[in-house]
Amino acid sequence: MPKLLLSLIASTCFLAACSDRARDTHPQQLLSKRLAIFKNFTKTLEPMGLVARDRKDYVKAEFMASALALQELSKQPWVYFAPDGNYPPTRAKPEVWNKPSEFKQATDHYLSTVDKLVEVSGSADLPAISAAVDAVQKSCKSCHDQFRSDRAQ
Repeated sequence: MPKLLLSLIASTCFLAACSDRARDTHPQQLLSKRLAIFKNFTKTLEPMGLVARDRKDYVKAEFMASALALQELSKQPWVYFAPDGNYPPTRAKPEVWNKPSEFKQATDHYLSTVDKLVEVSGSADLPAISAAVDAVQKSCKSCHDQFRSDRAQ
């Protein structure tokens, strides 16, 4: 059994070393923290998107809980875009730091779309819910188009 465990650990280390993703070596791990939150955005929003596209049934309690969870998450990553948060392997464009008012405006727009989603989440008004989910997704895409590079810098 110890040989199997040792083999698994060695394999995991080897595969991790082969990864093309650069490591976040910043002492405060600002990039890793904001990426983790953004991944949770996606995990939280995806089921709501399925409801909005009529690929999953609307269950009021579940949908409301997801909307509230997204609202809580939506407030978290922005502090990690601190002045010393612009370092490799970030995918954030320099505009995040060079144009802070535009970045703040995009952030505020995103937050308002999430708030609207929370407002309609318990209404069972599927057209309004679909429109709110779509607005959140468009806000994400707009911010990515403006402030996120396709590749790490």
